[in-house]
Amino acid sequence: MGVAAAPSAPASSHHRTAPGGRAHWLRVAREAADDLATDAAAREQAGKIPFDEVSRLREAGLLTLLVPAGQGGGGADWSTAYAVVREIAAADGAIAQLLGCHYFLGWSTGSLAEPGRGAQVERQSVTEGWCWGGGLARREPPVTLTRTPQGYALDGRQSYASGILVADRIAVRAVRSDTGEPLAVVVDPADHRVRTDGDAGAFGQRLAAGGAVEFDAVPVAARDVLGSLSADEEVLSPALALASPVGRLLSVQLLLGITEGVLAEAREYRRAGHAPWHPARPADSSRDPHVLAAYGELTVLARSAAALAGQAVTAVEGALARGADLSYDEYAEASVLVAVAEAAVARAAQESTTRALDIIGARSASSRLGFDRFWRNARAHTLDEPASHRLRDVGDYFLNGAHPPFTLPA
Repeated sequence: MGVAAAPSAPASSHHRTAPGGRAHWLRVAREAADDLATDAAAREQAGKIPFDEVSRLREAGLLTLLVPAGQGGGGADWSTAYAVVREIAAADGAIAQLLGCHYFLGWSTGSLAEPGRGAQVERQSVTEGWCWGGGLARREPPVTLTRTPQGYALDGRQSYASGILVADRIAVRAVRSDTGEPLAVVVDPADHRVRTDGDAGAFGQRLAAGGAVEFDAVPVAARDVLGSLSADEEVLSPALALASPVGRLLSVQLLLGITEGVLAEAREYRRAGHAPWHPARPADSSRDPHVLAAYGELTVLARSAAALAGQAVTAVEGALARGADLSYDEYAEASVLVAVAEAAVARAAQESTTRALDIIGARSASSRLGFDRFWRNARAHTLDEPASHRLRDVGDYFLNGAHPPFTLPA
């Protein structure tokens, strides 16, 4: 979609021929992205809770993309899900964040639950059209889970979680009050003891339906306490630890899509005959060497980030395929490759969304055109997921062979 998009990897024969395969889902994602792009700027400025946008994704079948076909879902793999998030992000970064959060939390709950419970959650997600919201990253102070005669009670406040304003189920990290063990917990937001508060003052990712969520002695059944989120390698297996790079790679695709989206829109704006006014620039700014050099540099940045993201996707897919045979060293290698991609794409997104405004010129300040939303969305997301942390992890792995920490996406 974007001017800087790297060529897609060839689809496997299964993806080319199977109904609902990769080619099908990428076509569906492009159609959804084109639909979202038509009014992206106006919707972002209105800042309404994105119920309509979620309905569009639900009707397109994208919410059940990762659910196994045997459970009534799309039966797609993570490589396809990443490509879908990237495509949506090129049109609307906030909706892509919402969708990526949904994919990660829906998949995580299925992975962390007992097999029978996980299959039940997947079936309900399909039949009831659930959209997932919440977050499993570590927060301070933590939400607490206390044992009661009937099961458990959830108390506390999570200051920010994606998707909670439109979620049919919320997955959060909670710490057991008696043992201190962090656990993944599923809650129905329709319970009156669950209170959500939208982040009305956000300058970016306004349509990610994020905000604070507060729990006041919310009853939790034992079956909705899914599994441990402990970072201790004696507790968390390498296969479950993959939740970290799997989730963080969604952020990579989100920022990569934003990068490609802003460059594509800037190119189309230029091709439509709009030129930035500047006395030192030639009338035909499409031949301006400064403009050409800027586009060239940003294309190199975007394609370099896309190549590194592709390596990370391949590594994560390979690690997932190893299943229970995965070792911690193999997990660490995949996690580091994701960290490398995170650092590269964060730079590409910040450079592209900033310098695209310079290329467009003074007209880019117009709220009607909406070019600023790319910068605001990218900047808001990189504040939540700082690249400096990933560079430190890469350096520690390169120099000392240290395994990257088990960190879940914010």
